[in-house]
Amino acid sequence: MSTLRNVAFLIFLSAGLVLAEPPAFQGYRNTIQVTPLIRTTETSAGQPIEYPKVAAPQVTAAMVTIPPGAETGWHQHPYPCYAYVLSGQLTVTLANGESHEIKAGQALVESVNMAHNGKNTGTEPVKLVMFVTGEVNQPFTVKEAVPK
Repeated sequence: MSTLRNVAFLIFLSAGLVLAEPPAFQGYRNTIQVTPLIRTTETSAGQPIEYPKVAAPQVTAAMVTIPPGAETGWHQHPYPCYAYVLSGQLTVTLANGESHEIKAGQALVESVNMAHNGKNTGTEPVKLVMFVTGEVNQPFTVKEAVPK
């Protein structure tokens, strides 16, 4: 009888594992809705994700607003930056000429140590929330020369 009970228990456990939420969301009560926005192992430029090893880590969150037709100017980020676009449409061009269109409701992982330029190609302001895993007293955006 104990063998039958063990088999039933294993079937119960395996059924629970199939129906369970993904591990990243198991810490919330079942009344909480979690909608993944992005899950990736690479930046928007295809670089592998690497966490910075710095002496004084700091997380920064910022609201960035780019008016219609405006550009960020060529720049790069020495630290990982992540963003969620609240409104508008942004075209990000990399130094190699590759472009990506990002619009409201999309999330992105920005390139690291790679020159790029963002331009609002829409008719409304681009508003995005940007998160940076950087370092205390260090800039997370550095101006770059226009690539040739």
